[in-house]
Amino acid sequence: MRKIVISAVALFAGALLIFAGPALAAGTLRVAVQSNLNTLDPAKAKIGEEYIVDILVYSGLTRLDDQGRAQPDLAERWTASADQKTWTFYLRKDAKFHNGRTVDAEDVIKTVQRILDPATGSPNRANFQIIDKMDAVDPSTVRFELKIPYAGFADIFGDRQARIVPRDALATLTTHPVGSGPFMFESYEPGNSVVLVKNPHYYVPGVPKLDKVVLRIMPEGAAAVSALETGEVDLLWNLPLESIAEVKKNPELVVDSVPTSTWDGLIMNCSQKPFTDTRVRKAVEMAIDKKAMVQLALFGNGTPTHTMIPPSSPFYDDDIKIGAPDIAGAKKLLAEAGYADGFDITLYVPAGRPTRERLGLGAREMLKPLGIKVAIQEVPWDKFISDIEGKATFFTDGFFSRPTIDTSTYPFFDSSGSWNTTLWHYKNPEMDKLLDAARGARSEDEQAKLYKQFQVLALEDPPGVIAYVQNHVNAYRKNVTGFHSSPMLWLDLREVAIQ
Repeated sequence: MRKIVISAVALFAGALLIFAGPALAAGTLRVAVQSNLNTLDPAKAKIGEEYIVDILVYSGLTRLDDQGRAQPDLAERWTASADQKTWTFYLRKDAKFHNGRTVDAEDVIKTVQRILDPATGSPNRANFQIIDKMDAVDPSTVRFELKIPYAGFADIFGDRQARIVPRDALATLTTHPVGSGPFMFESYEPGNSVVLVKNPHYYVPGVPKLDKVVLRIMPEGAAAVSALETGEVDLLWNLPLESIAEVKKNPELVVDSVPTSTWDGLIMNCSQKPFTDTRVRKAVEMAIDKKAMVQLALFGNGTPTHTMIPPSSPFYDDDIKIGAPDIAGAKKLLAEAGYADGFDITLYVPAGRPTRERLGLGAREMLKPLGIKVAIQEVPWDKFISDIEGKATFFTDGFFSRPTIDTSTYPFFDSSGSWNTTLWHYKNPEMDKLLDAARGARSEDEQAKLYKQFQVLALEDPPGVIAYVQNHVNAYRKNVTGFHSSPMLWLDLREVAIQ
């Protein structure tokens, strides 16, 4: 008799589940992403999938809107002195970490101290080195004294690695993040998924609307597209560009695209031959057909550029024209550098990063007329990060949009820049002086003048070839509402719902 009762209860429960299934599923958004996460600590984040978790789990003092302007977040307001060297942030009093403790000024100071500590290894360190001192005026007020005037100081707190962390939970951030953002961490299974659940005490009323977010790790682009088409996932972050035409044909799917300052480039290690010679690096730059590369690598979903400054920026130098490759000029430079017949070299490309794979293949063909014989070697993404970036002589790489013109350029081109030492080990005293002057500029006109000089110098003495800036493209099923692609490439799901 007991077995019959249990069976009946089970059948009744099953019927309820079947009936309630769609309603329960409506609270869960399944997102396909490409790669495993190496860390859950925002200060150490370096790849897109880590940035996604940062934005969903943690909050910053500020957040950036789609135009890159700082908006209130944990700081409800801020003030700057007339000389832009003293900045005071006033924290909202209703923001709590997921462990229940109120976010306070000491948490902000500890967050910045960790970023500044070289032992942390934060890529964001260079952005905060302008700080002279910081003080907790009271639990909800924090003041920063800067070494130089810096108009964009509030903006850098909206960046990915600048998420505010609780000072009493630092030991577990790498494996179990605790933030104050719209979603709370539940689990991470490498190779499978990251699971986040709604923060019921999030300080913004009415959001998030979703009960759960499951990030499905799907390295193969074709498999991710198939999962989107069959409904196995609801949203595909960073849709493979080669799949756009196919996805657009499906009436159940929506393709959403936005221009960005995200870039891919050929990285030449300036500390290793043959790229210790400026003439060799410039010859490679002169041989690359950037307009053709936009078609080859991006299927037209981007724009050629001089540096990471996009043509849409007011700081872009329109006077420098992007024309056809100068093969004759490039050969002359190589001959002067002692490489009249070219040279053989291995170009490392990250497997599973299709645009950078195609960039490498395109470069191989474009460098042949110079006598440069390029052997392509694909490296798994985790090995690429640990063994290739900053170590190999020649590789392809790329980086997401940054919140300010300074954070887009300084960490990459300054001799002490945190990304420079991860990439091309570039040292140019003239460039250092130019970037220092630009980050301390008091007006946009002065900034524009200096950044145009930066672009000229970056082409005269290039550390690599930044071929283009690309569009960020996502795809989702039609039952997903409230989603918009971000120029910063992060995944803001606060207003997203699923029907």
